[in-house]
Amino acid sequence: MDASLFCKDAPLLALAPMAGVADRAFRTLCRGEGADFVCSEMVSAKGVTLGDRKSGELMALSQSEQPAGIQLFGREPSCFTEATAAALKYTPAFVDINMGCPAHKVAGHGSGAALMKNPQLCAEITRAAVAAAGRVPVSVKMRGGWTDGSRNAVEIALRCEEAGAAWVTVHGRTRQQMYAPPVDYGIIAAVKAALRIPVLGNGDVTDGPSAQKMLEATGCDGIQIGRGALGRPWVFTQIRAFLARGEILPEPDAARRTEYLLRHMRALCAEKGERVGMREARKHAAWYTKGLRGAAKLRGEITSLQAFADLEAITQKIIALEA
Repeated sequence: MDASLFCKDAPLLALAPMAGVADRAFRTLCRGEGADFVCSEMVSAKGVTLGDRKSGELMALSQSEQPAGIQLFGREPSCFTEATAAALKYTPAFVDINMGCPAHKVAGHGSGAALMKNPQLCAEITRAAVAAAGRVPVSVKMRGGWTDGSRNAVEIALRCEEAGAAWVTVHGRTRQQMYAPPVDYGIIAAVKAALRIPVLGNGDVTDGPSAQKMLEATGCDGIQIGRGALGRPWVFTQIRAFLARGEILPEPDAARRTEYLLRHMRALCAEKGERVGMREARKHAAWYTKGLRGAAKLRGEITSLQAFADLEAITQKIIALEA
């Protein structure tokens, strides 16, 4: 995969690399629903250099989810050199650099969105990753800036482009905002206008109309969808239908939603084991069933799931209560 993927009639739609969410099972589901590419959960570049077992597990990609990338976070160019080289062993379609995570455990230690306070370091990290990646494209995910008063995404993006980035994704919020509204379409549009390489927009895209608004307001080459896909892998199909035909597809009914949920959790348990998989299933089950009348009555059971059989029983209760 390279920047030529963006040379297509329809805007590109991608799944954002969300920690604790974008595991292999979910990435595969989203690819099946029309996501053009997906990306791993963020992986510590430092952890990779130290041989951390979890980092290796996070970088593992399956053939069914390709094209898929690996996202690295950190603050030391030398770590990115080594981590990028290590990532190539997992045959990613691209390597992504995290310059946008606002979480304190990441940004508070100088990584993620905190990199935007140091444009020169952003360029050095990108250059290091590009050199190590060889023919594999390197992309960058960033925010509008660190604070509302320092929206420097254009400067950072230009430096990353000069350092060899194949494309950039801009989340239209600052780190100061976290996830509070509004999304700043203007900063995404400014980055798009300044760069020669493709630009993806990110932030508050949850359906066809919001996707069209992002595209029209920013002129971006595609969209990366994060929270709008939580418990809704079908959102990619919905957006494509709207952008292509103006068609608004309804949300799946309870039976269809729980079918998606069971397929996702079955794959998750096969990957991580039932004990770990069902612990993680609790949040996913809450997302998949959000808004269903039956789910509200069973919230306690959902948040204390222990076994896959329990989940199967709960889904049948939800369907019965919705009928």
